[in-house]
Amino acid sequence: MRTEPPPHRTRDDGAPPWIGASPVAALLALQRPWREAAALLRSPVWRGQDVPHGGGLPVLLVPGFLAGDPSLSMMERWLRARGYRTCTSQIRVNVDCTRLAVERLERRLVDFTDRTGRPAAIVGQSRGGLFAKLMAMRRPDRVSGIVTLGSPNVDHMAINPLVAAQVRLVAALGTAGVPGVFLDDCLQGECAGELAEWLDRPFPAHVPYVSVYSRSDWVVDWHACVDPDADNVEVDSSHVGMSVHPEVYEVLGERLAALAGRTSSGSGGAG
Repeated sequence: MRTEPPPHRTRDDGAPPWIGASPVAALLALQRPWREAAALLRSPVWRGQDVPHGGGLPVLLVPGFLAGDPSLSMMERWLRARGYRTCTSQIRVNVDCTRLAVERLERRLVDFTDRTGRPAAIVGQSRGGLFAKLMAMRRPDRVSGIVTLGSPNVDHMAINPLVAAQVRLVAALGTAGVPGVFLDDCLQGECAGELAEWLDRPFPAHVPYVSVYSRSDWVVDWHACVDPDADNVEVDSSHVGMSVHPEVYEVLGERLAALAGRTSSGSGGAG
């Protein structure tokens, strides 16, 4: 079932929350993820209350732009405690070319699913969600479903101007020859065109796709997260805090358990 965006919570004009924001509001937004993490540790969902068992479902975790696997360490710990088999992306800093990064993740996905004997769910935050969507489109036989967290899967450049400046800086470094960093071509050249072509293709209808978004995201324009191919679920979270937010964990507990029920158990271990 696809859900329509609920009534607006934050602004009457539907604009991204950073438009017209005061410096005080921006400072509070930076502090918000720490409060969300503290709330998660106090919440019943962190202790597993009313959270279904994962049934050994394989879950591949993919971090966001400028982040690495440690940014999802709390989520990995929680998933393992709930009975999931987790696999990290082996991304230290998510700044590589999208095509190259997805190809590496695809090989890791294939190895992970070979070892576990069943398709894997993919949970991706921000840019990691874009990677999750691309992998599901490229290898739907290996993906049981995806959950994207604050991911601009409809328009990957619908982001806060300050973040856009960081993206352009990274591209300039890559173009100047810094290894492992995407190039200008990834933003406006052949590589960017290839990405746009992939995203224009139909998403496989048999692969469950949940897009979690927040109107108070501050980093990504929430409109770019509302994908017509997805079951769009709103939470009241900061962008960075989506990986440590109680509401997000409630969504994960429900949706991943549903995926676990759709696939049969296999043998193997976590990566």
